[in-house]
Amino acid sequence: MSAGPSPAAQSEPLRLTSLAHGGGCGCKLAPSVLRDLIADLSSKSAFPGLLVGTETGDDAAVYQINDDTCVIATTDFFMPVVDDPYDFGRIAATNAVSDIYAMGGTPLLALSILGMPIDKISPDTIRDILKGGTTVCAEAGIPVAGGHSIDTVEPIYGLAVIGLCPTHLLKRNSGVRPGDVLILTKPIGVGIYSSAFKKGGLSERNYEELIATTTQLNKIGSELGRDPAVHAMTDVTGFGILGHGLEMARGSDLALKLNADALPLLGDAAALAQGGCITGASHRNWQSYGHEVTLPPDFPQWRRHLLADPQTSGGLLVAVAPERADTYLRDIRQAGYRAASIVGVAENGQPHISVV
Repeated sequence: MSAGPSPAAQSEPLRLTSLAHGGGCGCKLAPSVLRDLIADLSSKSAFPGLLVGTETGDDAAVYQINDDTCVIATTDFFMPVVDDPYDFGRIAATNAVSDIYAMGGTPLLALSILGMPIDKISPDTIRDILKGGTTVCAEAGIPVAGGHSIDTVEPIYGLAVIGLCPTHLLKRNSGVRPGDVLILTKPIGVGIYSSAFKKGGLSERNYEELIATTTQLNKIGSELGRDPAVHAMTDVTGFGILGHGLEMARGSDLALKLNADALPLLGDAAALAQGGCITGASHRNWQSYGHEVTLPPDFPQWRRHLLADPQTSGGLLVAVAPERADTYLRDIRQAGYRAASIVGVAENGQPHISVV
């Protein structure tokens, strides 16, 4: 007769990430798979009020309700990227609300999306996840007004979020103009840090850095949306800087040039990437869109993984008129996004990305 678990094993806390096959925005379907799935689902032509649907891979749906105002609607949810339930809730909520900011809108209310293996996770843990999400929504100035929950095999949490925007100030990912300068507001490397965390190789300092960036609301998007010199925005999440940059390029029918040396990185992202902390989503991303990207000769593979690294609750990629770029960069940094950097430029040409 085999012995039961030792007292030490029984008291060991359950790791949320151990219950999920992936985590954060790394759970997303590969970009190529998603494009195939939604290719024939556009309903924009049947609904004149639908300003933004599935056509350009934008961050949210937008419906015009009168001459002056449009409603922005989005939903985002995923499996745990960290083990602390409160942190998980905060990250998931920050990520979901970001889609409203990326359109230049102001969030109005949220609804919870909750799927939990209730035979494995305690009610207190689930309550802490919900509390984390509610805390972030309070910071964004919106209520969590309801939601839906089911019993699932893996833990899932996120939000559906509704926002408003003056129609003439709406920002899309497809409004980039030739010569526009590209600004990224947060550092890259969340997927790499997440991989290191699951392997037990993320330091306490790195964990604090991870939580700080993934729980920082992209509120700056609402402010940037008010200025006509900001031509386009998107948030950088599961498809990485290359994937979301390509969505901008395709939607705007332009080429983008990214400066790899200018991309802001989390402190130890480069070292961890060189040490093999790579996510499966990074490979899937590159397989989906690598043929649309030109890299410099002898570009190290670990650097390529950084460019395809799936970001959870990443920053905004903002296309601005070149004469205003330095001013915007200063303002964004003063607003608390200290890693914000000018990372590239838009050019005439077939939609693709060249990395220099």
